[in-house]
Amino acid sequence: MPSKVYFLPWNRCNELYNYLKASRIFGHIKARNFIAIKVHFGEENNKGHIDPKYVLPVVEIIREKTAYPFLTDASTIYVGKRADAYHHQIIAHKHGFTIDVCGCPIIIADGLRGDVQVQVEVNLKHFKTVAIAQEICSADGFIFMSHFKGHELTGFGGALKNIGMGCGSKAGKYAMHHSCKPTLDQKHCIGCGNCVKHCYQKALTLIEKKVVMDKKKCVGCGQCIVNCAFKVFGLKWNEDSVGVQEKIVEYAAGVLKDKKGSYVNFLNHISKYCDCFSVPKNNPLMEDVGIVAGADPVAVDQASYDLINKSYGKNFFKEIYPQINPIVQLQYAQDLGLGSREYTLVNY
Repeated sequence: MPSKVYFLPWNRCNELYNYLKASRIFGHIKARNFIAIKVHFGEENNKGHIDPKYVLPVVEIIREKTAYPFLTDASTIYVGKRADAYHHQIIAHKHGFTIDVCGCPIIIADGLRGDVQVQVEVNLKHFKTVAIAQEICSADGFIFMSHFKGHELTGFGGALKNIGMGCGSKAGKYAMHHSCKPTLDQKHCIGCGNCVKHCYQKALTLIEKKVVMDKKKCVGCGQCIVNCAFKVFGLKWNEDSVGVQEKIVEYAAGVLKDKKGSYVNFLNHISKYCDCFSVPKNNPLMEDVGIVAGADPVAVDQASYDLINKSYGKNFFKEIYPQINPIVQLQYAQDLGLGSREYTLVNY
């Protein structure tokens, strides 16, 4: 059966509260439930994250059900502003995710250093168990608020990536990334050092004005790919992207095991790169489209993908990443029973 997906055009985004109430997608929330609102708080210099003012309508609906909402995310594997709970909360507050604005507290899900986790049994193709941030597992239910945009490893990042990659502990993120370490072609290197500056793991150095990579230190975060203008770095796209997409979906299966969630995708500031990169050049490449919501993460991501392509006039994601087949994540998630790619779009 097709899943119902609800669409609010961006020029009516100020109607978010009424739109979400009309969708009736929060039926899984019960009184005195602790509800994790999983959101990306944004990296410094990157404006792609969801505006915190859109969190309050979600919080209000949860509170009306006398449940207890909290904002959450997990630590990154690269050494940036979100690598530990202390600095993560500072950047979240800097970007406006405060109790005054959002109406609820922040709890970083994997502890101070990103190592507080629960091993969840999944018994799937890539993983037998997945390492999920502890407070994600402690929550009674979820609201995933996801900024839908391009992604340099998976083609696009939406609800499935926010669930899988976003809720993994540091060990989990390593496990999902470890097979996608970039290749390096020195002949294109001009020795500018920009990649070295942005390699937070210190896996890159300049020797005789050419970049050299220490594969043992590399975590596959992709900062070098984004920050190099000379195509020095690459990936074995067919192998790496498929594997990463499937691993993210298996982590999503672990997060959602015996739990229910609702999914709200924001189709605005639609950029080429992930919101994790601290780069001011991550500008939108098309007009804002709207907000998509539903109780099925696969259908919500599929509808988001389709709506962006329709608005763009052709396949936006094929245009920015011709080497990547982003449908892999949708199909694999459907195969694992996380949802359906078939949906009925309900316009608000």
